[in-house]
Amino acid sequence: MGATVSRTDFEWSYTQEPHASRRKEILSKYPEMKKLMGHDPMLKFAVTAAVLFQLLMAYMVQDASWVTILVLSYCIGGTINHSMSLAIHEIAHNSAFGHTRPLANRFLGFFANIPIGVPVSISFRKYHLEHHRYQGDDEKDVDIPTKFEAKLFTNSFTKLIWVLLQPFFYSIRPFFVRPKAVQPLELLNIVLQIAVDVLIVYSMSYKSLVYLIAGTFLATGLHPMAGHFISEHYMFKKGYETYSYYGPLNYLTFNVGYHNEHHDFPSIPGSRLPLARKIAPEYYDNLPRHTSWVKVIWDFITDPAIGPYARVKRTPIPINPSIPEDTPDDAIKIGDYVHKNGTGENGNIGNGQHENGKVRNGLHANGKVGKQE
Repeated sequence: MGATVSRTDFEWSYTQEPHASRRKEILSKYPEMKKLMGHDPMLKFAVTAAVLFQLLMAYMVQDASWVTILVLSYCIGGTINHSMSLAIHEIAHNSAFGHTRPLANRFLGFFANIPIGVPVSISFRKYHLEHHRYQGDDEKDVDIPTKFEAKLFTNSFTKLIWVLLQPFFYSIRPFFVRPKAVQPLELLNIVLQIAVDVLIVYSMSYKSLVYLIAGTFLATGLHPMAGHFISEHYMFKKGYETYSYYGPLNYLTFNVGYHNEHHDFPSIPGSRLPLARKIAPEYYDNLPRHTSWVKVIWDFITDPAIGPYARVKRTPIPINPSIPEDTPDDAIKIGDYVHKNGTGENGNIGNGQHENGKVRNGLHANGKVGKQE
């Protein structure tokens, strides 16, 4: 069954997540970082090319053998579909057309969703933006495994099963942990995707649809591309909750590997994140990083120190309710975070200032806010 995991609980933190304070410090030192923010005009063309290629592949495999379909689904279809899921991630941050054209971004998300076969674009966005805003939050960050997952998958064999089933946990977990009302655009996403799926079966064959959907699930489990799910926030080194990867798979994933940079500046499109690292190298080059997503998966399965419990959690600290839900994370100041019980100084946590990893004048201790001595 393999080595049993050594952790019996999540890593609890009583300070704010690290990105808001680092963002403020970097912008103060390098104001030119703001010039990288905005949309990527090439994103829509990359999405269009990938979707058309996948539809061509679906047409070509309509009479292929099941073995051929599964191999192509894993090697080609799954790789492109995973790339499209990360295009949807970019589009969720309005990186295709900017924050002033939200509907254009949403409809491009519908289009990028086509080869994935399962409607995910809008549902992903409404939970992913909270992952940025409430990173590690015990209630709101649905990217973190549940206690059920952590207690069930406790050795190398069961962690392998968890990796294989990761697409199901990743997609279903939010609806159990933090259920939300279905949005009109979410319904539209579902209707459009079902209509496209029916059209593919009618105009090509059911094998074509299997090629697309099988690729989606195969490439989200035990697949090199799926290593980013684990590499981004699982605690491979104590005290660090976000990790970057600077390897070649970034070319297929819209630079999602630049994950520290992305969380620091969500409004910078993936294509410009290497420039963000180049502008402020002293903030990123000394942070722990991953060199291989395949190794990340291997270490997750075999290392007893790593498992579903290897995530940083913090007690809920909601954003000021007066801030609109769609506000870009770059525009939110640390002082806009308010304590759950309103006990922060002047309603703010430390007036937005971090010092030595702790919140100045607002240090958390046992879930309470008190003055730092």
